[in-house]
Amino acid sequence: MLTKLGEFISTTGFANLTIPHIIMIIIALFLLYLGIEKKYEPLLLVPISFGMLLINLPLGNLMAPPADGQLGGLLYYLYQGIELGIYPPLIFLGVGALTDFGPLISNPMTLLLGAAAQLGIFTTFIGAALLNFVPKECGSIGIIGGADGPTAIFVTSKLAPHLLGAIAIAAYSYMALVPIIQPPIMKALTTKKERAIVMQQLRPVSKTERILFPIVVIIITGLFLPDAIPLLGMLMFGNLLRECGVTERLNKAAQNELNNIVVIFLGVTVGAKASAEYFLTPQTLLIIGLGLLAFAVGTAGGVIMGKIMCKLSGGKINPLIGSAGVSAVPMAARVSQVVGKEANPNNYLLMHAMGPNVAGVIGSAVAAGVFLSLL
Repeated sequence: MLTKLGEFISTTGFANLTIPHIIMIIIALFLLYLGIEKKYEPLLLVPISFGMLLINLPLGNLMAPPADGQLGGLLYYLYQGIELGIYPPLIFLGVGALTDFGPLISNPMTLLLGAAAQLGIFTTFIGAALLNFVPKECGSIGIIGGADGPTAIFVTSKLAPHLLGAIAIAAYSYMALVPIIQPPIMKALTTKKERAIVMQQLRPVSKTERILFPIVVIIITGLFLPDAIPLLGMLMFGNLLRECGVTERLNKAAQNELNNIVVIFLGVTVGAKASAEYFLTPQTLLIIGLGLLAFAVGTAGGVIMGKIMCKLSGGKINPLIGSAGVSAVPMAARVSQVVGKEANPNNYLLMHAMGPNVAGVIGSAVAAGVFLSLL
């Protein structure tokens, strides 16, 4: 009887639980706390952290590949949507359908803020090279600075698939933690007077402009950077569904059912790559550190460009909106609004910040196309 009991215990997760597993479970529970209790981007953080929790429960084999005629684990098959580059463009389709491009069309100068915020991508590319990562790995690590999870996954799946788990976790974690990471950088680089600047109301954007914008953008960028077409093409297609006025059913499906399903699958499987034996390694921790550097430098680059534009405009542009150029839509724009409102209760920066926010999405996709075409 004792022998049978011992055999049963040896087949349980308790008997196979290690210190690294416990560490990862604690991290997963902490991220769940941030998502549920603190409401830090719960649509991202809850699926990711739950996937992290599942994969670190011993003997679950959720990511096991098929072998010896046996089927693989559930999450192994769901993960193929990342491996094959399917989920990221579908996420961009949903983002395009959900996002109002009007602020960018109304104030095209905010494209400069989105471009400046890509500084983190190229700075970190150089930093990764100095740390002896090969060029393809450097491009995959640098793209974390765009604070755009789908773009990071798409680039890494093509350039450095062996780093996909670490880069996906870093990119999505920093996207979710935007409200924690960005405000100190924004406040350090601006004065209270600058943060209190109230911007003029944006001009109305016509329906014709809204319809033409995604068509013109994809034609121009697609011709210059064919490698960016999968991401930018789906982004602009989603926005066209939103703005053309004759595809409401498709628009709602892209915004809701399709987008929600893909977010669930992508989030859980991204978290499932954070197994203890894979995640708690020097290389992975170094990538996460470089990703944080990329995100911080990107935020700083956008704010500094905002300060320059503030001076050139005679104080009409609040430099806080530059931080939204890192692409995390619409979280970064919301942070600009929150920090601006702290300095001036009458400050409403959200719609102004959506301009560089959309520009950042386009900018990160363009940066991805550059890396894919060169590397």
